[in-house]
Amino acid sequence: MAERRLIWLGLVLALVSAGFLLWQLNGPVGIILGLRASKLVALLVVGAAAGAATLIFQTVIGNQLLTPNLMGLDALYIFLQMTLVFVFGAAGYAGIGPGWGFALNVSVLLIVVLAVFHLFLRGGVSDVTRVVLTGVVLGLLLRGLSDLMGRLIDPSEFGVVQQAVVASFGRVDRGELAVAAGALILALGLAWRMVPALDVAGLGRPVARGLGLDHDGLVRRALGLVVVLVAVATALVGPLMFLGLLAASLARYLVPSHRHALLLPAAAMTGALILVAGQFLFERLLGQQSALEVVVEFFGGLVFLGLVLRRRRM
Repeated sequence: MAERRLIWLGLVLALVSAGFLLWQLNGPVGIILGLRASKLVALLVVGAAAGAATLIFQTVIGNQLLTPNLMGLDALYIFLQMTLVFVFGAAGYAGIGPGWGFALNVSVLLIVVLAVFHLFLRGGVSDVTRVVLTGVVLGLLLRGLSDLMGRLIDPSEFGVVQQAVVASFGRVDRGELAVAAGALILALGLAWRMVPALDVAGLGRPVARGLGLDHDGLVRRALGLVVVLVAVATALVGPLMFLGLLAASLARYLVPSHRHALLLPAAAMTGALILVAGQFLFERLLGQQSALEVVVEFFGGLVFLGLVLRRRRM
């Protein structure tokens, strides 16, 4: 049953992707197909990365209400853009270029978050919740500093920052996209090798350790993969806080199983399907260019509230 639903999910994703590429294909076909293909790959990469990262994160944390972005990655990304504009100005920020900017964003996100993990997980991972809470507090601190710098810079420079920190799939560089796609394939390949261990980890830390699983080592490796996936997706298009939560929750509903061999591809495909179908709806059918990110965050927030209320009733 679950396997059949996974196959149907893949077929729907393929059909929607084909519609995104070929719907109303007027004018110079080669140029239009090239532009649409780049945007489609960006949608697939970001959606798959967000869905897979959130599913892995929730498994090792043991809580389906949490998302990796709660660790402050989005706030760190915004703080980094604000700092660059504050130090170098709008002209200097634009002079960094998309390639170097992407590399800088990914490097800073990885270094800071991995440093936090190393600092708090040296003695073991029995209290991973402390890492998450530290990320939440760090995010609040960085948002406060970003707001302070935003009041000190020129309004035109603030507009540059606002444009940079709003998630957008229309300004993706092809070189960055190739690097992000390669990182996604590598990370998903490593995650696939962890699938049996993730099945055991889903039983809870005491049971997993009783069954002989190196739970601490698994958590470190899994969180490393999560950081890579989220950092690459955030640096590519900007922060999308609730996309992963929405994808993981829908994947568990569409493919009811505890086997990560089914849940992991389901979460990745669901995240990609949300973005591709949403972009197709708003861009091709409704003629809207920038509504998808807002709608995804809105419905993701509703899903989060629904999960919280359901947990309280239980």
